[in-house]
Amino acid sequence: MADFEALPSPLARFRYLVVSAVLVLVLQGWRRSDAVREAAGRSHLEGTVLRRVSERTLWRWLSAYERAGWAGLEPRARSRTADSTVLPERLLVYLRSERKADPRASIPELIRRARLAGVLHPKAPVDRSTVWRAMQRLGLSTRRRRPPQGDDTRRFAYPERMQLVMVDFKHFRAGPDRRRRVAIYFLDDATRYGLGVLVATSERPDVVLPALAALLRQYGRMDALYWDHGAGFVADDVVLVCVRLEVPAFFGAVAYPEGHGKIERFNRSAKARLLRALDGAAAVDPDCGALTLRLQHDLVHVYNHLPHESLDLATPYERWTASGRALRPIDSEAWLDGRFTLPLLRTVSADHVIRYEGTLYEVPRACQPGRHTFFRRLLGDEAPYLLEDGRLVRLHPLDPAFNATAGRARRTESEERDAPPAKTASMLAFERAYPSLVGTDGGFTDPPKEEDDHEQ
Repeated sequence: MADFEALPSPLARFRYLVVSAVLVLVLQGWRRSDAVREAAGRSHLEGTVLRRVSERTLWRWLSAYERAGWAGLEPRARSRTADSTVLPERLLVYLRSERKADPRASIPELIRRARLAGVLHPKAPVDRSTVWRAMQRLGLSTRRRRPPQGDDTRRFAYPERMQLVMVDFKHFRAGPDRRRRVAIYFLDDATRYGLGVLVATSERPDVVLPALAALLRQYGRMDALYWDHGAGFVADDVVLVCVRLEVPAFFGAVAYPEGHGKIERFNRSAKARLLRALDGAAAVDPDCGALTLRLQHDLVHVYNHLPHESLDLATPYERWTASGRALRPIDSEAWLDGRFTLPLLRTVSADHVIRYEGTLYEVPRACQPGRHTFFRRLLGDEAPYLLEDGRLVRLHPLDPAFNATAGRARRTESEERDAPPAKTASMLAFERAYPSLVGTDGGFTDPPKEEDDHEQ
């Protein structure tokens, strides 16, 4: 459970998805250099922004991932400076003013202007990359417009089963009240074999993860996952689970025959076979469990036994059973649960309580106040867990009403009392000046009488 302590940063997750795009092309049969060149020519989604990555950077990320896994994709800690430790201050001031006056001027143009204006010596060596980094630290815009470049959208098909699994949501309506429902389908790329389906009310990560776990239990691990940019797939939990499963995952473009066209063709046939007949049907139960059973029967017993023109009129079931590639089953249920268990950082209050998903949970008193790492079991309940002696202990919600009436710790007569305080120097001096007249046994002894002189 120690590997749960580390959590990939958002930048490491983006780099993992870019590296996955290269690994998927290599699995398809591309040469490694061609795969890197192809991935560098594409736009990759980082949050909500499309980015391009150079070939040199891709080689560096790929080498780091093969050497240390996703931990090698974490950015290195660097000391930052406010502007630049190399460029002179007068050049930085000049860059601010010129960029404000001419935002479209390139960095080489700004360097040439600085030389002509006397800000830089005509032969002083200045690297434009150094100027670019200094402008980034100063908050100056360094963007430039690039001409649109078309992506490579050639079609492909993997030769063996479970090399690529395509995942997609299909929206439809069901029942007499035309309830909105969504089905998540898993389709094998090489054989078009329908692997599974699950019905829910909306696209959410908590729908994707149980469906993915059920697929892994039944068919084992795949080489790569392909999905679109739906809300259920772009969530951090889904990406983190793929990182822990060590399964490359990549997003498809709209109307991209490389994978999106196949799954869209499947969705169209699913609508024609069954989904269109569910809209407004009085005899159809709109419950998600009932619809899952209905769609699972259509997928396994109908679709998988229909001939496909793209498969030379063979059925997906025939192609699936004829594949010579052995399945890779999961190691154990405990292994799968560990891959779907993610760390959770929370602050323990002074009264041993944490907040998670709007609910307060009590933690053991041995857990001191401060930041601690808890865990979420994505395949279990929604409660947080605490790692104790190598096992996960479930935390329970706070019950203030029970705590108000429950017995509390009170001091009793039988408890050992604290030791008496030590006597100070002032007390010892007082006792010497005014000794006690009563002995330790409580008795009293008269002092000896003084004898008269005449008696002596």
